[in-house]
Amino acid sequence: MMVAVATDSSSTPGNDKPRRARRTRMTGAERRQQLLEIGRTLFAAKGFEGTSVEEIAAKAGVSKPVVYEHFGGKEGLYAVVVDREMRRLLDMVTSSLTAGHPRELCEQAAFALLDYIEEYTDGFRILVRDSPIPQSTGSFASLISDIATQVEDILGREFKSRGFDPKLAPLYAQALVGMVALTGQWWLDVRRPKKAEVAAHLVNLAWHGLDGIEAKPHLIGRRKA
Repeated sequence: MMVAVATDSSSTPGNDKPRRARRTRMTGAERRQQLLEIGRTLFAAKGFEGTSVEEIAAKAGVSKPVVYEHFGGKEGLYAVVVDREMRRLLDMVTSSLTAGHPRELCEQAAFALLDYIEEYTDGFRILVRDSPIPQSTGSFASLISDIATQVEDILGREFKSRGFDPKLAPLYAQALVGMVALTGQWWLDVRRPKKAEVAAHLVNLAWHGLDGIEAKPHLIGRRKA
């Protein structure tokens, strides 16, 4: 499907008649991507209820039926945006877990979430809102649970090697991932301290506990910022 978009008209020198507006054609895939980006920005800024199909269409320079044609309405567009962001964050976290040392794995997971917040701020704002659509593809809570499932396998192996009960790994995985996620929500707006310092303090608490907490935590992995 090709969709035409009008560009600004202008007049040529010595000719009072304006030239006919040129129209740039956008493929169906390009239009869909444009609507997704516009929806993502508006949902992050105004939330689901504060965003209208009319506004989405106006920003895209199309009529409302075009939005309905691609997504069936605002709910469909929102669901696709949420699904894309959930996949992006999950991929960033799971692909980051490459180290062999458990403490560095904690560092990598913390950095992955903070990287996502920094690079895809609008996406994170959407994810942490309570979904207004019961049939939505997921929620931030379910995403955190998915990430914790990835982490619990790592913790289970570490528990077993140390003589601890590996059945407790899911509990600790939920606790660790939840701690990082909630701290990320706070850091989303304050952005202080710097990302590496936030990661260091998160891992400091996770690794040492309150009893053995270091006064000046440091990172042991190769990444320092």
